[in-house]
Amino acid sequence: MTLPSITVKLHRQASRQADANYQTYTIKANPDRTTVLDALIKIQEEQDGSIGFRRNCRNAICGSCAMRINGRSGLACQKHISEVMGAQDTELVIEPMHNLPVIKDLIVDMTKFWDNLHKVDPYVSTASRQISKTEYLQTPAQRAQLQAAANCILCGSCYSECNAAAVSDRFVGPHALAKAYRVMADNRDDRTEERVAKYNESGFVWDCTRCYNCNEVCPVEVQPLDRISQIKHEILANPDLPKSTAQRHRHTMVELVKEDGWIDESKFGVIVVGDNFRDLKGLLSIFPLGMRMVLRGKMPYPWQFQKSAGAPEAKALIEAIAEAKKIH
Repeated sequence: MTLPSITVKLHRQASRQADANYQTYTIKANPDRTTVLDALIKIQEEQDGSIGFRRNCRNAICGSCAMRINGRSGLACQKHISEVMGAQDTELVIEPMHNLPVIKDLIVDMTKFWDNLHKVDPYVSTASRQISKTEYLQTPAQRAQLQAAANCILCGSCYSECNAAAVSDRFVGPHALAKAYRVMADNRDDRTEERVAKYNESGFVWDCTRCYNCNEVCPVEVQPLDRISQIKHEILANPDLPKSTAQRHRHTMVELVKEDGWIDESKFGVIVVGDNFRDLKGLLSIFPLGMRMVLRGKMPYPWQFQKSAGAPEAKALIEAIAEAKKIH
């Protein structure tokens, strides 16, 4: 059997300070049976021993070989070439993960990644509890609450594709928040209330842009965005927490849709950013935008606003959802 030729375009960078470039290699391989990691190893062993990349288990367990493959982060050992090369692709492009500095070629410095994980304190605390010296048993139902988040192998794929991490140094990242929920959902932890309050602060769940990229690339189906949403629900359900702008945004959106069927923008900004006229600095920050919207006819005057014809249905639906949450 004659194997097809596959062109591999590889990101090369000798050091942090060096300029990046791309180098092209050609290998013979069966795309249905050859993984991206197999291709890299083949190039390193047969053509260029200077290529730098991380690998270990080759079974999608350790997370070491995370990298960007044809514009999408994932595990090189998990992806066969045929999976990542579409019908229109003429080459296999392999690059280091984004949002982390490159050390060499495909190797990135994970320091920030680990530092952000540390910020959520992802360890079960039992300091205030009497723990058996043998076992602390969990029921299957209790374990199921944290199972998805517990699957995280900390490969970095989600962090690499995170839009919030790309523009904000303070955002801890989807990997950290998935681990944060894993601890929050653990019935053995004795610091749940403290954690909920912490994750309500800047840099945590409210900085997430909900781009869904983390869910799309997670190789072990942790679904980090879903875990972030679960933390948000815990925060919103706690009436004792100070109402942040993000919380007002969520509550106000629901209340306005419940009342009118859609959002009255003349009220929305004042309530959310201006805290109902209590935050003068916030009001001043949105005044220029509000004036431009009024002048361009993008915002109706209060006396011009009309409720949606579907307002009663929207209200009934929101109330039904709220009632269902109480039952469950």
